[in-house]
This record gives sequence, C-alpha cells and structure tokens, in this order.
Amino acid sequence: MRRLLALILIIGFGYWGYKNGYFKDAAPYFNKPSTVTLQEGKEKITVLTEESAIIQAIDKALPSVVTVSITQTQSQRGFQINPFDPFGSLRRQQEAPETVDRNIGSGFAIGEDLVVTNKHVVGNTDAEYHVIANDTTYTVTQISRDPLNDLAILRINKKALKAITLGNSDNLKLGQIVIAIGTPLGEFTNTVTTGIISGLGRGITAGSPFEGFVERLDNVIQTDAAINPGNSGGPLLNSQGEVIGINTAVSSESQNIGFAIPVNVVRELVENFNAGGGKILRPFIGVRYQMVSRQAAILNSVPEGAFIVEVVKNSPAQKADIQPEDIITDFDGQKVRGNDEETLQKLIAKKKVGDKIEVKLWRNGTLLNKTLVLDTFE
Repeated sequence: MRRLLALILIIGFGYWGYKNGYFKDAAPYFNKPSTVTLQEGKEKITVLTEESAIIQAIDKALPSVVTVSITQTQSQRGFQINPFDPFGSLRRQQEAPETVDRNIGSGFAIGEDLVVTNKHVVGNTDAEYHVIANDTTYTVTQISRDPLNDLAILRINKKALKAITLGNSDNLKLGQIVIAIGTPLGEFTNTVTTGIISGLGRGITAGSPFEGFVERLDNVIQTDAAINPGNSGGPLLNSQGEVIGINTAVSSESQNIGFAIPVNVVRELVENFNAGGGKILRPFIGVRYQMVSRQAAILNSVPEGAFIVEVVKNSPAQKADIQPEDIITDFDGQKVRGNDEETLQKLIAKKKVGDKIEVKLWRNGTLLNKTLVLDTFE
C-alpha cells in the first residue's frame, strides 16, 4: 500500500512539474541534439556529432549519385519435352531474342552531363547504357574508357546533373570515417553504408560479376564499409561529403573488405579528358594479363613478367603479333616484374600515345623481340 501511494505521489509531482515548466531546462539531456553550439566571445562555434556529420555529408552528395543501367538483346535457350516421344527425351528450344534492361552499377556526376563510373561497368561495347538520377532516366551518348585505371566517363543526352565535390586522396589516414553510396545488387538504389579506411596503397585485381574478366589495380583504398556488386563506380565519401575514392571491388574470399580507386586518379583523368577535347588519351597496347611473380615463375619454369590472357582485336598488341600465353618480360628496356613496383600497367602509364616500344616476350621456351606503337583505347 505504501509503495502504491509513493508511486502516485511521484507521478503527480512529475505531472505538476511538467505543466509548470520546471523540467524544461533538463530537456536537452533527454533529447540530446546532434549539434552543440558553443559561445566563444562574440562568435558561436557549432560542433557536429559523428551522426550529424554523416547525415550532412549524405545530404550534400546524394543528389549527384547515379545508377548505371544496361539495355541489351539476349536470346533465351531452353529445353522442351517432346510429348510424342515415349522415352520423354528433351530437345533444345531457341526462343526469340528479347531486350533486357537491368541496373548494373553506380556512378557520380562531375558535370551537368558527365558521369564517372568504373570501366568494367560499361565494358560491353555492343550494349546501350542509361543513367538514372533523381528518378529520371537519361541516355548515354558517349563513353570514354580509361584502359589503365578501370575508369570511364559517360556523357548523357541532357545537361541536368549536379556535380559532386571532389576531395583530396593524398592525405588519407587509417581509421578515417568513410561513407559509400551506390546501388548494390543492381536493385537497392541510394544505399548508404559507413565504415573506416582499413588500408592504403593496396594492390588488387578488380572486375565485375556481370563480365568475365579482371584487371590489375594498384594503390587503392581498402575499407570495411559494405560494398557489394552494383556498388561499383559509386563514390566513397569523407565526413565532409567530398569524394575521396571510387568504389571498385569487394573481396570474394572474406567479409567487410572493399576497395576504392583514389579520387586524385579521377582528377588527373578529367584533366586528360578535357585536354583531349572530350576524349581520354591514354597509351594502350590491348592485352589482358596476369602478373607472374618470381616465385610462381620458378615453380612453373617460366620467366617472371606479364602472362597474356587475351589480346584485343585490332590493338597495337595484335598488330605486333603478341599472342595469348606469351609472357612479356621487358617493356621498352625495363624488366617487367611480378611485384607492385614494376607491373606492366605502371610501365605503360609512363609512356605517351604514339610512342614506339620494343617488347621482349617468352613464347613456348623461345625469346622474341616485337615492336609496337602505343595507341588510344577508343
């Protein structure tokens, strides 16, 4: 009985105090704001909490983030049961081709009609691409691909986009808060995940589940912010809402390990694009390759270098008679090594379009000399 009377008194006192405004000064402690304003002399200083900073960064960048979709014609194949066959055998059935639309990646605007994404997102040169921004779909009229850094610049059919703010990736720190935005699995648009920078200067192979190849990327950012297929090409932001990287790949062998290309690579690419009159002028030899390390070379009785997986049709490599399964050992007088310092990609990046290059390669136990002229990717 005493406990009941005490409870009634407490509730009554609390209600009376609330009605008379005695607890209004305590409200901030029960409803803590996301920003705190301090008075220092005549100036007011606003201190952001982590949650508030992340929300403001997202609000700043989100209008510039886009989804990349593909339109392509596919033929459906299947099997049909023959009802007149007592043994129920199957026969192959060829259905009429159909046009398929699907979201395959992400990107962000760098101009009113320009979008940056990954090259592997728009790697199919026979397909049509679209950009979806703020619930509006635009047609991609031009694609400029960078053969060295898995990047591409898309031009759309209307000047309607808001350019995102590019940050600086030279001074990134381990543990720095980052935010990833994109369309994971090609379905969940404007998905936001957060994490930290887990590593810097990583070397990885990047690719796409929508395509069948990977390529070597160096000096990338590692993060534990969730990055899934479909996030490729989307921005990795700092807490100020500035792009510091381009989400590119996720490790298939472990969890919470994603990678992004540093944004300063994009800055240099945009300068190259503008200097080339709206075209990326990168030296290109036209091969897909895998590096053979010294240890792997010893184990397989082959030389260290770049093992050629594929040669692009009509490329400088094909014109120089470079073939799949060749191993490039020397590029313009420099050894091609299987470490992160002297990869074939880095040696190519030091050259210019039009340079004549002497290449040494190993083919079935024989060393050969070839000469090629570097061309552009387009």
